[in-house]
Formats: sequence, C-alpha cells, structure tokens
Amino acid sequence: MPAENITTDVRGHVLHIGITRPEKRNAFDRAMNTALAEAYHLLATDDGLRVGVVYAEGDHFSAGLDLADVAPAIAAGEPFSPEGLTDPYGIWGPACPKPVVLAVQGIAFTLSIELALAADIVVAAEDVRFAQLEVARGIVPFGGATVRAARHLGWGNAMRFLLTAEEFGATTAKEIGLVQDVVAVGQQHERATQIAETIAAMAPLGVQATLRQARLSRDVGIDAAVADMQESLHGIMTSNDAAEGVQSFLERRSGTFTGS
Repeated sequence: MPAENITTDVRGHVLHIGITRPEKRNAFDRAMNTALAEAYHLLATDDGLRVGVVYAEGDHFSAGLDLADVAPAIAAGEPFSPEGLTDPYGIWGPACPKPVVLAVQGIAFTLSIELALAADIVVAAEDVRFAQLEVARGIVPFGGATVRAARHLGWGNAMRFLLTAEEFGATTAKEIGLVQDVVAVGQQHERATQIAETIAAMAPLGVQATLRQARLSRDVGIDAAVADMQESLHGIMTSNDAAEGVQSFLERRSGTFTGS
C-alpha cells in the first residue's frame, strides 16, 4: 500500500488519495511518485472503487518534483513511473480506467498541471498558482504537458505557459479549460468529493464505458470510440445495472447499481 507522504482513505466507493508532505510544499521525490502510482493502481484494480479524489494537505498542492532526488535518477535512465502499476500521468504506463477528480490549491507547479491534465475533472481553490517551470530549469516537462496541453487548452494557451514558465491563476485556468470549478480556499476537497460521490452513484459499467470511449475519441479518433461503443453496448444493455436503471426510472427513484 502507499507509503509515507501518500495516503489512501476509502469512503464508500470513492478512494481519497492524499499528498502529505506539507513541510516541503508537497514536492514529489521518487518514493512519493511510486506511492502515488500504487494508489492509482488500487483505484484501477479494486472492483469496489469507482472514483478517485486526489487532494493535498497544507496550503499548497505541490511545488513539483524534488529535483535533487528525481533529476539524477532520470538522468541515469531510471523510469519516471514504476513499471507494472497504473501511471497517474497516463504517459509512462496505463492510465487509470476510472474517473479521477483532482482538488488543487496554493502552489500547483509542474507535475501538478500534468496531474490535472491527466485527471478527468479539476476543482481549484481561488488562491491556486499554476506554473509549468521546466524550461526555466533547463529541462522539459515529462509528465504529459508537452503531449496534452495543446490539445486540452488550445495551442496558443499551451505555448504561452509552456514556453514562458509564467504563473497563472484560477480564473485563467478555468477560462482555458484546465479546471472546471473554482471554490473558496479550503473548500476544494469537499467540492471534489461531492462531484466524485455523484459519479460513484451512477452505474459503474456505464461510467467506465463513457470515460473509455470519450478518451478514445480524444486520443485515438472517432472510429476507435465508435468501435468500442459497438463492441461494449450489448453487454451494458443486458447488465443488471441496465435493468436496475429501467426499474428505478419506472419507480421514480434513484438507481442502486452494483457494477454487474
């Protein structure tokens, strides 16, 4: 299970993944990066878990990588994300097949943006300070920003922040689509939890198929998404959850879904 500085807490069908190194502004060393991958892998592989919430303790989400620990290892050829686990960045290994809601606050530099780009919904506190600082440190982003930012945020928006290392706040982040909800400081985890619990109450097979097909359409192409839809539709429509969905509709109540 995840080690020190990365915590996991199961609440119903939601896995809360906490980043807990506030004395270092939650900067990630290699052990934390591995522990985060372990937590994502738990979410990916445990059938009882339907949604993940990633949040950070303290005033800041993360100052980014602890370069003194990480940079020499990467320069020596070590993998950034451990093999055999789910990759939180969805770049160096398989991405999590279940929805992830990210809650950010304060300083949210470098890998913070890349985790946001890899997440499905992002909630930001009003005080958030984003920055993709790698070019100012003589390196390049390697957690997905160079791959995803232009597609997610638009070319000009992506280049503005990738190539200048300038900071930007919650208002700009929402305008360009990096975050979906902005809340008062201290409310970001609660709001992310509300969203996650809403998703967790939906039919898991339908949620995962929807997420998978949306990602295929975005990342591979419409034909791949259509093929997946055609292949998976019969199984979903004949599932227990589909029957429960119809019955709950007829009885004018919320459905109780089992993922079967």
